[in-house]
Amino acid sequence: MTEPQTTHPATTPPPHTADPLLDDLTPPQREAVTHVDGPLLVLAGPGSGKTRVITRRVAHLVTRVGIPPWQVLAITFTNKAAGEMHQRTAELVSERQARALTVCTFHSLCARVLRQYADRLGLPPGYSIYDTADQKRAIKQALSDLEINTKNFPPGGMLGSISNSKNELVDAEAYQQLAGDFYSRTVAKVYTKYQQILTRNHALDFDDLLLKVVQLFREHPDVLKELQDRYQYVMIDEYQDTNHAQFMIANALAARHKNFCATGDPDQSIYGWRGANIKNILDFEAHYPDAKVVRLEQNYRSTKNILALADGLIQHNTRRKHKALWTDNAQGDPVQVITCRDERHEANWVVNEFRRLHDEQDTAWGQMAVFYRINSLSRVMEDALRDAGVPYQIARGTAFYERAEIKNAVAYLRCVVNPADEVSLLRIINTPTRGISDKTVKAMQAFSLANNVTIDTLLGDPLKLTAINTRAQTSLAKFGKTLDGWRHAAGFGQDEPVVVDDPVTATTLRGFVEDVLRQSGLEDSCRNDKSDPDHERLANLGELVSSAQQFEHDFELELELDGGDHTPSLAEKLLAFLERISLVSDVDAVDPDQGAVTLMTLHAAKGLEYPLVAMIGVEDGLLPHERANASESELEEERRLCFVGVTRAMQRLYLTHARYRTVFGQSNVTIPSRFFGEMPDDCLEEIDTCDDDTDDLADSLTQRSLAGREAALYPPGTLVRHPQFGLGRVLDIHPTGSHTRARVAFNTAGTKTLILQYARLERVE
Repeated sequence: MTEPQTTHPATTPPPHTADPLLDDLTPPQREAVTHVDGPLLVLAGPGSGKTRVITRRVAHLVTRVGIPPWQVLAITFTNKAAGEMHQRTAELVSERQARALTVCTFHSLCARVLRQYADRLGLPPGYSIYDTADQKRAIKQALSDLEINTKNFPPGGMLGSISNSKNELVDAEAYQQLAGDFYSRTVAKVYTKYQQILTRNHALDFDDLLLKVVQLFREHPDVLKELQDRYQYVMIDEYQDTNHAQFMIANALAARHKNFCATGDPDQSIYGWRGANIKNILDFEAHYPDAKVVRLEQNYRSTKNILALADGLIQHNTRRKHKALWTDNAQGDPVQVITCRDERHEANWVVNEFRRLHDEQDTAWGQMAVFYRINSLSRVMEDALRDAGVPYQIARGTAFYERAEIKNAVAYLRCVVNPADEVSLLRIINTPTRGISDKTVKAMQAFSLANNVTIDTLLGDPLKLTAINTRAQTSLAKFGKTLDGWRHAAGFGQDEPVVVDDPVTATTLRGFVEDVLRQSGLEDSCRNDKSDPDHERLANLGELVSSAQQFEHDFELELELDGGDHTPSLAEKLLAFLERISLVSDVDAVDPDQGAVTLMTLHAAKGLEYPLVAMIGVEDGLLPHERANASESELEEERRLCFVGVTRAMQRLYLTHARYRTVFGQSNVTIPSRFFGEMPDDCLEEIDTCDDDTDDLADSLTQRSLAGREAALYPPGTLVRHPQFGLGRVLDIHPTGSHTRARVAFNTAGTKTLILQYARLERVE
């Protein structure tokens, strides 16, 4: 294919000429904006004005160089980001030029292309695009048609596997040829059936939009050439987040004219788990050897201390392109590392600090944010904010008691105390699946209405339902028996014991909730959910157990403080617990002038900024996540995730960790995050809020010195004895803040990571 020869002269005005597009830009920003022809890689550090550069470059191409606006294509990753980018660009060009620009997401671009060229791929002109809910219904239909048990092969896990395959441009036929184990062969069957359902319904899912466009380009080079000539200037934002299909589309469009501008930051690549390939940006110069590289290294967001801490941390990664981050902002306060006793102490400390700054310095609630690695950490934080009367909101997520797995669990408990609650009963009657189909449920509802009996009654006598088969009747009877067993164990219902296969014997609220989660199958369903690789749903169920334990303790204490000598029964505690949950959503309206504290995961925080940030749960196993232990590449992604969180903070940053954290009602000793040991000491102030002298920095520094001396007593190779794990040998040891983390290979227990202050290790001379 011949290369077009069109080039444009440099258009940067001489220094004495005023140009509103360029006058307020730094030299690197100006260099990126005024680059016209040929490939360009803009390595944009956090808070470096990347969006400004992109929008100014589009305006410069159109208004200064004279590029027709319809020849400019700018792609970003969310509709919101695309809308904001288009709006900011429209302020710099004429209304007509703004309408002619193409600023969109990958998926919307592909949908536009496929609408225009649908006939080339045999697609009907009126094809549908299935959203997430439509996809789930289609995948459930596929599993049903294949008679595959959704408990063993959850629909979410199937969709996740299919989506990842499509993003790697592996269609159903290719996947079937590659499938080697039992799980993969099952996915292959489901993938094939799922595609048949989509085809029958004249539908594409989101991933098909990408896959089909790549197919269009491969099979119809004339179409590709038309689009290459239409979009002669291609700009991709957040290039580090592109997957293989997006990489193929972007590079195909830019292949003819080579006017490809990629902007992004390898240090902020945090979506590897959903197919993003960091190699796309790291290898940009290999794909385009003559590319100009511009580094945006000045940060306009954070204080010097926050930025230096982030820079020192991320330099421990190897898969990156170095940028010398700097800022003209104030030095700012040191980043505070806060040691707390447990998760309740941690949440209360954060809330008290937020309230202090709100009251003493008039800091608005809307300027504060709390970040966490996994969603389950929000529960205790929500409780503390609610109890303190501090307004809050969950950003890009769901409040704890609104999450599907928690609503399911609470529905089970409500069915125990109130058999007439048919809304809750119908929610969980086949969740997780237990052989009670939609057809069976409809038959129950019809019989209930016609004969004026409750659905719960039919569970006790399903033989009345002559319209369903024996298998369904047996499933209903078994479930009804389980519910009766729970009711009897909790102190509700009939006096005679109910004989069940797995009786509940717990006498505490925590134990009862734990048994219901296990016997209902909810726990196993979340544990086996392959669409949730971090097991966040399982962790959320664990938080519900911990919440029940906490409530039980507080409820009994309240009765004791009220002077009563009555010991509450399990039934009373369960009723009070459910009442409290019901009232959780009845929160006072947020004052729009003050805003609300924002709670969000670190993944959701990307692209945002807040004057005050608290990152909670900065502990090994949480940040970095425990799954990173098996892979250096995943550990680097966790470090990038921590880097993203740190660089969202503008003025104040708190990193908190607890000595003990409750998981499924069990209080476990924690290990401070290994990332603390990678942060520059001169940016940190360590505060142990468990001690009386919490504000004494000298004591904090003394603790760090003691940790270092303690580490010297156990150098690698030291033979040690542990009271539980027996004999072992120290592999490596790291002082981390005021603690010392040791990795020990035990003869019989395997390799364990321990905190020396709590581990009770003995040297064996």
